[in-house]
Amino acid sequence: MKRWLPSPMMSCVLLLFWLLLNESIEPAQVLLGAIFAIAMPLLTQRLQPLGYPRLSKPFTLLRLLGMALVEIVRSCFNVSWLILSPRPGKLNSQFIKVPLDIRDPYGLALLSCLINSTPGTVWVEILPDSHELALHVFDLHDEQWWIDTIKTRYEKPLIEVFE
Repeated sequence: MKRWLPSPMMSCVLLLFWLLLNESIEPAQVLLGAIFAIAMPLLTQRLQPLGYPRLSKPFTLLRLLGMALVEIVRSCFNVSWLILSPRPGKLNSQFIKVPLDIRDPYGLALLSCLINSTPGTVWVEILPDSHELALHVFDLHDEQWWIDTIKTRYEKPLIEVFE
């Protein structure tokens, strides 16, 4: 079964999106979508050297994504206010280091996406000698708050989901 359908969940999602994009459940669209949904995971299987990720707690992932969406919107307003309100010399742009416990490559990739999607923060790199995240913050007031936020709001749920 795994040989012909390496990721059944991904195939179901692809078929669902195909049908949603075509706004039709006609038999021809279902057949074409099914062919697409079976072929794409097979064709991209070699691009996944570690295989597809295993999500141990999908509801934790959904809660994390919802919380991240709220944080992104809130940060949009904060960064917009900082840019539009003239405060010369008041911005404190800094680089900080956040020690990371997560090692899963999929978890790290999602953490990177969440951090880079949040206005005012940029994932710079993971320092290879210490496995710390170098993070740039647009207006830094409390370094420890950022470290605690990333470790508790983002990293801890990602560890639960991917490890």
